[in-house]
Amino acid sequence: MTVATCRSTSVTLPEGPFPAVCVEAQLRFDASLPYAVCLAFPSLDGPDEGEIRWFFGRDLLNEGRHAPAGCGDVTVSPGPRGRVLVTLRGGEERAVISVPSDAVTAFLLDSFDLVPAGREGEYLDVDAVVERILS
Repeated sequence: MTVATCRSTSVTLPEGPFPAVCVEAQLRFDASLPYAVCLAFPSLDGPDEGEIRWFFGRDLLNEGRHAPAGCGDVTVSPGPRGRVLVTLRGGEERAVISVPSDAVTAFLLDSFDLVPAGREGEYLDVDAVVERILS
């Protein structure tokens, strides 16, 4: 049985062409992948075309709420007016996602209830990790 939590929230892309337009997104956590969180969006080609998913460290999201954290493809930092900024990079492109900090905090509390910090190794399901990599 998979133990997971998911929190839907509206996000914005403050550096995009329409910075005030809200986009529905989901923060997801699966206890079989205890070190990671997923930020998921509907595909730009429409809801019937699947979704865009970015996986990154739960600790990165947690630390980035308070101070800039991360390097490489994903960074997280406190944003203005009760927001958390998640910057996603792929090749030469980047997107800054502004997420309400209360949604991030509530999501993280849910995830830490499922898998306490420091005990992730007890929940790691290597078979599930390999399956996700191959799918």
